[in-house]
Amino acid sequence: MRKTNLVIKRFVDIFGSGIGLIIISPILIITVILLEIFMPGPVFFSQCRVGKDGKTFNILKFRSMKVDKEVEAKHDFTKDAERMTIFGNCIRRFKIDELPQLINVFRGDMSLVGPRPTVKEQTDLYNDYQRQRLNMRPGMTGLAQVNGNVALSWEERIDYDVEYVNNFNILLDCKILIKTVMVVFCGENRFKNPKR
Repeated sequence: MRKTNLVIKRFVDIFGSGIGLIIISPILIITVILLEIFMPGPVFFSQCRVGKDGKTFNILKFRSMKVDKEVEAKHDFTKDAERMTIFGNCIRRFKIDELPQLINVFRGDMSLVGPRPTVKEQTDLYNDYQRQRLNMRPGMTGLAQVNGNVALSWEERIDYDVEYVNNFNILLDCKILIKTVMVVFCGENRFKNPKR
């Protein structure tokens, strides 16, 4: 059943990301134009992340912060707040900055649902338990993201991700996607746990 679910999951990823890119193309175009106006510089932010089985890929996002190549090269997240712009904060609030990752999903680097991809400096420190996160393609959203996201500790996010990897099924993916929409538009969680 797991193998069948994985095949269905990949089909949904290809179909969903392809149709999604077509449907949201006006939003993508408008965002590019507004970024050019309010945040001159590169429109896209690309960074090396670790995916399934430790394979690296370049994740795509709309740029939401001021360019600082030194900070970005060091993956210094402590300066994110001071680099954030008003427009960048707006597109982050509604997850618009994440939409280019549909390209990553279509290419097979990512999935619509799965553990969020992180940088190699972090995955190199994983123990055997934490390394289970890499047994599936990383996702645009996941169990941790709809159950607290940044409000959770890193250990709690790992626990949610490992739980997802070990209990994955298409129904769970559907529940996480529905809850993601609710979180984006309502700004709060509407369900206690999408597994239930």
